[in-house]
Amino acid sequence: MKEYGGYIEFERYYHEEYHKHALAFNTGTNCLVFLIRKKKIKKIYLPYFMCPTAARACDANGIEIEYYHIDKSFRPLLKKRLPEDEYIYLVNYYGQIDNQEISSYQAIYGNVIIDNVQAFFQLPVKGIDTIYSCRKFFGVPDGAYLYTDVRYDLTDIEQDCSLGRLAHLAGRLEQTGSEFFEQYKKNEKELLNSPIRKMSQVTANLLRGIDYPLVLKKRNENFQYLHDKLQKQNGLSIKSVEGAYMYPLYVEEGGQIRQKLCAAQVYIPLLWPGVLEKCSKDMIEYKLSKNVLPLPVDQRYNVEDMDYISYMVLELLRDY
Repeated sequence: MKEYGGYIEFERYYHEEYHKHALAFNTGTNCLVFLIRKKKIKKIYLPYFMCPTAARACDANGIEIEYYHIDKSFRPLLKKRLPEDEYIYLVNYYGQIDNQEISSYQAIYGNVIIDNVQAFFQLPVKGIDTIYSCRKFFGVPDGAYLYTDVRYDLTDIEQDCSLGRLAHLAGRLEQTGSEFFEQYKKNEKELLNSPIRKMSQVTANLLRGIDYPLVLKKRNENFQYLHDKLQKQNGLSIKSVEGAYMYPLYVEEGGQIRQKLCAAQVYIPLLWPGVLEKCSKDMIEYKLSKNVLPLPVDQRYNVEDMDYISYMVLELLRDY
């Protein structure tokens, strides 16, 4: 029965979601699980350079896994045409692979799944299964999108509930990120084990309230500012992208710089630390994980913030 009156809940927003034509799930991993089950995938090729959640999902669904290497420009080194029930999982690292190149990979491999978790604003190539994550770009408790040619009614899939996953988001808004970091990690761990669910009402509502053109503009400006300041120090050859995830700065002293930036309250993640355990020190994946500093360029910041971050990085690099 509908309720009337009483206290007012979160405001409801009515703007369009950026990925309004995609299937909306609770996590990116569950987008992959959905594809595995509906496309009857038997084997998948995963890059060494990624988090282990996709591998866990494949193991849980009885999927054979074969790993492949990438080069320093984040491109796959696997070269083979895949049979009908085998797929390659391609991660679009930092949005550096454009849609023309993605189409070329489909021509090479045949069966491709694109992980656009780090490229939210890059629309998919028609006919290629493509996965997006909302939490990497916005302050939402869950949420992922999937573009696929699989036609399936989601009415029999339960909707997720985000009620217990809001504390760290509200906490950082009103206090500091460090105070709620443990709560954030707890929530991330819970999402890793969550079953397939449709995107929660809370997340869907928040995504309808975002000014996407403004977010895109700010990320573009911030990325370009850091690129102008730091490209001479960057061991990667990178290009500007629309609505960048982060600015990937490769320096040989990445591990030490990361620690010193953290001490100065500039929090730079070590993406996929499991790669350091899985790969030997001479492998490019090991070097990328250890030495790439993903510098923040998101909509919370402006060019003055980018000036401070670039200044801090350059000052620290002078010590090496």
